[in-house]
Amino acid sequence: MPSVERLRRRIERLLESLVLALVGGLTVIVTIAVVYRKVGASLSWYDEVASIMLAWVTYYGSALAALKRSHIGFSGLINKAPARLKLSLFVLAESIVFGFFALLAWVGWQVVIILQGDTLVSLTWVPSSFTQSVIPIGAMLFILAQALSLPDAWQRLAAYHPKPRPRGGREADR
Repeated sequence: MPSVERLRRRIERLLESLVLALVGGLTVIVTIAVVYRKVGASLSWYDEVASIMLAWVTYYGSALAALKRSHIGFSGLINKAPARLKLSLFVLAESIVFGFFALLAWVGWQVVIILQGDTLVSLTWVPSSFTQSVIPIGAMLFILAQALSLPDAWQRLAAYHPKPRPRGGREADR
């Protein structure tokens, strides 16, 4: 197995484990919070921690989706393009994605720097910079995942041949 494929599989297992742990942890926290509320008590930190964990699931889950090329995209638009434009549109789309996530990583790092010294409201021992570190880390993981899945996506696009549509209207009309 080539080293890039081996790295892709390792990153995939890491992201799957991380997302599974976050979803499991979030499930446990929500369940405990519901039980506490049912018995008339309330966890002061629940809302803040649950929303942070949901953001973490979103960022790390999106990196996993990028690795599997399962994220929202416009592959149908590119696939329907004329053959001479298809690969150019693919490069343009990938460049936009890489550029956006590079910008997100940079801005996320700026957020982490700005939040130095701040803590969560309900858990004052947890630094806000730690909770918001998901922005630059998640963005960089998305870039890595997109890059690792790029060669396979390029090959699939180059080999894509749409089925010819019957002439004379839509099939639903028949």
